[in-house]
Amino acid sequence: MRSTRRTRMPRTAAAGVAAAAAVLTLIPATAAHAAPAAAPASATATATASASAPGGNAAILGIDYATWQREVAAIVDAARPAIEQRIAASPPGEKPALVLDIDNTSLETDFHWFWTFPTPAITKVRALTQYAHARGVAVFFVTARPGIIHSLTEHNLKAVGYPITGLYVRDLPDLFDEVSAYKTGKRAEIEARGYTIIANIGNSPTDLVGGHAERTVKLPDYNGKLS
Repeated sequence: MRSTRRTRMPRTAAAGVAAAAAVLTLIPATAAHAAPAAAPASATATATASASAPGGNAAILGIDYATWQREVAAIVDAARPAIEQRIAASPPGEKPALVLDIDNTSLETDFHWFWTFPTPAITKVRALTQYAHARGVAVFFVTARPGIIHSLTEHNLKAVGYPITGLYVRDLPDLFDEVSAYKTGKRAEIEARGYTIIANIGNSPTDLVGGHAERTVKLPDYNGKLS
C-alpha cells in the first residue's frame, strides 16, 4: 500500500471499489440453475479452469501468477526457519507478534478481479501465521485500506483462515500521513501495548521501513507494480 504509481488506481480507491463490488457477489447466480444436468467433460474442465484462473490488475500488467507464487514461496520458506527458532526461544512473559501488510502480502489482491470475494489467501503466508498463532504469537494486520471497509477486510481475512489479534486501517486523520509513517506509527503502538514484533512482512518498502520490528520479510512488488 503506497502512493499511486504510473496510471494505476491508488490502493485506497481500489479497495473502496472492491468493497462496493463485493456486495454484488451476494446476488444469487440463478443462471447456474439453468445449466444442463450433464455437460461434456471437456466443456466442464474448460469452465472450471476459466473460473479459477487469476486475473485482475496483475494480469493487465503482465505479471505471471505462477512465477509470483514461486517467488513468494521461496522467500517465505527462507524466512520461516529463523522465525520458528525465534518463537521457540521466546522467554516466559514475552508477547511476540507478527505484523503483516494485507494486499499482495496476505491476500492475492491484484491477481483476482475486484469483484472476487473473499479474496484468496497467500497460502505460504497464511500457513506461517497459523503456525505462529498456535504457539502464542499475536497476529496484527496493518493496512493502508480506508476505515470504511474495516469490517469487510476483517471478514475476508477470517473467511480465508487468518487468525487476527488486531487489524489497523487508515481512519480519516491517517489518510493525510505518508503510508510509511502511518505504518511505522502503528507498529510503535503495538510495541507500546507490550508486544515484541518478531517479524514484519510486506511487499512494499513502505510496509517495512521505520523500524519497530526485529526482522523484515519483503515479498515481490515488481518495482511497485503490485499494490
